[in-house]
Amino acid sequence: MAATAASSSTLPRHHRALVLETLERGFSVKTVPTPQPGPGSVVVRIIEAGVISYHRDIYNGARHYDFPKPIVGGLSAIGRIVAVGEDAVVLAPGQLVYVDCVIHARDNPDSLFLTAIHDGVDAASRKLSSEVWRDGAFAEYMKAPLENCFRLDEDRLCGGGPGGLGYTTRELMYMMYLLVPFGGLRDIRVEPGETVVVSPATGGFGGAGVQVAVSMGARVIAMGRNEKELARLKEHVKKGNPNAEIETVKISGVFETDVAALQAFGTIDAVVDLTPQWASKSTHLKSAIQSLRRQGRCSMMGFIEDVIVWNTISLNITIKGKLMYEREDIVLFIKMMERGLFPRGKDLVVPKVYKMEEWKEALDAAAEWTGIGKTVMIEP
Repeated sequence: MAATAASSSTLPRHHRALVLETLERGFSVKTVPTPQPGPGSVVVRIIEAGVISYHRDIYNGARHYDFPKPIVGGLSAIGRIVAVGEDAVVLAPGQLVYVDCVIHARDNPDSLFLTAIHDGVDAASRKLSSEVWRDGAFAEYMKAPLENCFRLDEDRLCGGGPGGLGYTTRELMYMMYLLVPFGGLRDIRVEPGETVVVSPATGGFGGAGVQVAVSMGARVIAMGRNEKELARLKEHVKKGNPNAEIETVKISGVFETDVAALQAFGTIDAVVDLTPQWASKSTHLKSAIQSLRRQGRCSMMGFIEDVIVWNTISLNITIKGKLMYEREDIVLFIKMMERGLFPRGKDLVVPKVYKMEEWKEALDAAAEWTGIGKTVMIEP
């Protein structure tokens, strides 16, 4: 208790946060009480608050997500621990951490929700999102569950001397995109040397999926409609990893044509799909599944209405749905970064950064600044 009390004494009584009271009025910067640590929690001073491509549609009501209001917006973040609850045994004040947005009920992990995005899947998640873990990272300080804070080896990741990789916290914030396809790729057990189709690959999560698959040692076939963005994607990956094997296929929208284009590259072991809602009627995933070898695997992480391919039974194809990632995926991903398996600097990401007062510009930028190596954040 003494250590916790000492840590809590460093917290100001109030701090600034972006508060959404109604969808019609949008956000406003307000002074609010600073959260205090308790059992099972951590208070973090936010350094980088990630803004995703569809944040604007969430907070203006276009996506019709349910979440309590008023609410401090946000999602995942990079921050520094300021105070911890008395049951913390590894996390401590001063540590640099990644704060993850996927919150599970401790006594029923199937009840889950995304911080300040929606209120989850059932009554239990709605209770947690409303009464316990309500607010996101668009603030100077954030209270988060212990298990959602992942210690980062700051000397290794951010150090500029011998043994340091030289990442900035802005570059590390790109984890919020990279982690999603990593969860899908791990779920279908992609191995080094395998050939993986990423479809579509020209969006934020798809582009990140190409980067992750290459860093895992896979050969990648990137599918997309935008040939210019496919070319930029390939150039970006090769610049950061000259030995990467990456091919591109333009989605024609004709099932048989896309199957032939994929199969021209030989045996395909796996597919990870990250289709956005607006492309849910596309046939590209069906073409990708049709191109799989016998006993191939597919991770469905996006929104496709019809994926029935009749030879999946005869070829023993495995099709798995996957939401985000698991906690152990984050732990392993951070180890991969600390081992230097990802590129650095502009070879990894080119961020756009905004202040809290510029929240409209930040949400607009995130909707447009998409694709591999692009991310947006708010710095309180």
